[in-house]
Amino acid sequence: MEQRVRRRARVEGVVQGVGFRPFVHSLATRLGLSGHVGNDVHGVFLEVEGTTAAVERFLVSVTEQAPPLAVIERITTDELAACGSGSFEIVASEAAGTRGTLVSADSTTCADCLREMLDPHDRRFGHPFVNCTNCGPRFTIVRDIPYDRPLTTMSAFAMCARCESEYHDPADRRFHAQPVCCPDCGPRLRLHDAAGVVLPGDPLAGAVAALERGEIVAIKGLGGYHLAVDATNQDAAATLRKRKHREDKPFAVVVSGPERAEDLCVVGEDEQALLTSPRRPIVLLRARTGTALAAAVAPGNRRLGVMLPYTPLHHLLLRQLDTPIVLTSGNVADEPIAYTEQQARARLSGIVDVFLSHDRAIHMRTDDSVVRSFRGREMLLRRSRGYVPQPIPLAWDFPRHVLACGAELKNTFCVAKQHHAFVSHHIGDLENHETLASFAEGIEHFRRLFEVDPRLVAHDLHPEYLSTKYAQGLDDVELVGVQHHHAHIAACLVDNAESGPVLGVAFDGLGYGTDDTLWGGEFLLSDLVDFRRLAHLEPVAMPGATTAIRQPWRMAVAHLVSAYGQHLPAELDLLRRNEQQWPAVADLAARGVSAPPTSSAGRLFDAVAALLGVRHAINYEGQAAVELEQGTDLDERGSYPVTVPAGGEPLRVPGSDLVRAVVEDLRAGVAAPVIAARFHNGVADMIAEVCTRLRESTGVSTVALSGGVFQNMLLLERTTARLEAGDFRVLVHARVPTNDGGISLGQVAVAGARDRCDSAVLPR
Repeated sequence: MEQRVRRRARVEGVVQGVGFRPFVHSLATRLGLSGHVGNDVHGVFLEVEGTTAAVERFLVSVTEQAPPLAVIERITTDELAACGSGSFEIVASEAAGTRGTLVSADSTTCADCLREMLDPHDRRFGHPFVNCTNCGPRFTIVRDIPYDRPLTTMSAFAMCARCESEYHDPADRRFHAQPVCCPDCGPRLRLHDAAGVVLPGDPLAGAVAALERGEIVAIKGLGGYHLAVDATNQDAAATLRKRKHREDKPFAVVVSGPERAEDLCVVGEDEQALLTSPRRPIVLLRARTGTALAAAVAPGNRRLGVMLPYTPLHHLLLRQLDTPIVLTSGNVADEPIAYTEQQARARLSGIVDVFLSHDRAIHMRTDDSVVRSFRGREMLLRRSRGYVPQPIPLAWDFPRHVLACGAELKNTFCVAKQHHAFVSHHIGDLENHETLASFAEGIEHFRRLFEVDPRLVAHDLHPEYLSTKYAQGLDDVELVGVQHHHAHIAACLVDNAESGPVLGVAFDGLGYGTDDTLWGGEFLLSDLVDFRRLAHLEPVAMPGATTAIRQPWRMAVAHLVSAYGQHLPAELDLLRRNEQQWPAVADLAARGVSAPPTSSAGRLFDAVAALLGVRHAINYEGQAAVELEQGTDLDERGSYPVTVPAGGEPLRVPGSDLVRAVVEDLRAGVAAPVIAARFHNGVADMIAEVCTRLRESTGVSTVALSGGVFQNMLLLERTTARLEAGDFRVLVHARVPTNDGGISLGQVAVAGARDRCDSAVLPR
């Protein structure tokens, strides 16, 4: 008789809430092994006993055949004495000990569940909450770990006998699926008006009828409420804009399938993969012209944010409507997305006509994630539902637990321990009490969920950021201030699993510098520990300070003053348009009164947008630069030259060369789209030339591109191409946003690297 062996294994990673235990049970049973498997605070523990060949095959298959939502980071095993047990069992979860398990992100409805929901003979036919171990809500319903039903918001629903039988049947797809339910025992939809009065009839049919009438419907999703209208109805989309106070920023739309996305947009192979992935993000696609889409959905935009249905409710709605619908965050202006019925009624009653809600509570609000494809890679612009809380793994361990508080705009926070950095879901702009409260609640939830007790707290250098003030208000922690643009480059390094040094090009709107001025057009020699500022754009005044951000024409006047002194080209349309105000603004810029200097690349793009008449005042952050890119002639290859100074540290690169070239072409009657293209090409050429100059002095030939300006795909593509043509290796973002949504990861990485103290600090 062949000798029996027994092995104990520990499986770490995303292995709870993804059907891992039933998978192990089925695999072990199929191979004739005995033993057990269970969850604890570290992940999955198991023991298997059988022949040597069967046990070895089991251990290989655990990795190769794992469930689709599982992410195995590490398996450790050791040998035990065989004890002759005769069966394989799933044992009770263990809650004791220091938590180390990872929590799964929410996932789109799987094909099996969708098939059941659409089968008139299935008991879950038409059930808007169908799910199994391979799909459904996870992070948004988890209150604590281990991930078991009593610690989720599904604890409010007692399983019926049939669901309980499935839950306990190792051969069933719903074996230990924590959100399992059916029409007899699960959550229920309800339709009510703005006053909270429940409306009669089938809630789903009522919501469909409201959308067909051109009304605005609030729909409770996985991570909060969405506002929905028929995306082909111009009046409905325009009304939504007016009520939501969202004048210009594009809406996202959801379509029933990939073929409907093709009707509206050009969808490449890589973009198709993003659309259909289990994460179901909003994917930015090149919009087709002449479609049935209402003009108010994405006015004047070449790109459209499109997603496919990711909940059973979405699928049911779109099957009945057979038209694309706008699906935008359920909030007003800059408030966080509403996720409780009380919040929705209080904040959204003035916007919506009816609410399609349900009684399954959301524990943690999450917005939809936004991605695009760049050179065949996924590039995240907003990392939230479907991606969070999956961690970013690092090649080294954090000596102490770390909290990073992020930036002010597009805020995320990050907690880190061992070799994991947990970047939060998108919080938003920390400019009001509601968003700050959401930020603080999120930190407490992540600390509890991943049992992080931060001893180091990293923050931005800006003293007025609410995230900085939050950090400074914590007791018994060591504070680590991280310069904004260093954090950008550090995030790009970690995103690419590198540690530097690199030439970091950090181009964004604004960030507080180590000299107490506002930076934003930076060339850094950087690793994770430290940086040197080797070059930057020549500082230009911001007349009226933050008012100049909201009114880009002011930045145009400031750049004209920098380029021409007191003799401005008065024939420019921008100056004629603002003839009553520009002399006073020019005086502020010239004297530096209420006009702090900034090296910001973002403000340079704003200035050129205003000079070209693209945008004189903005309604959302970055709008002028976005519309400048949208209006560019993509076939133009001309470029404006920039004179890079011969020496000095830091080099001061004159943006005034670009401004003068723009003005001369305006005087010559060159079309605005051509000027915009030449400006973009000039910036890309300037970056490549400066990096070449810095390579000569540093010997570093890897460039990391980060900061919100590099959300501009035209600039990113042309800058990357020019650098690669110059034999540079180029790092760009993929897993975290290049905008301020990635700052918290950079802060965590810098704090952890400094705590380790084994990277060479760059010489100053």
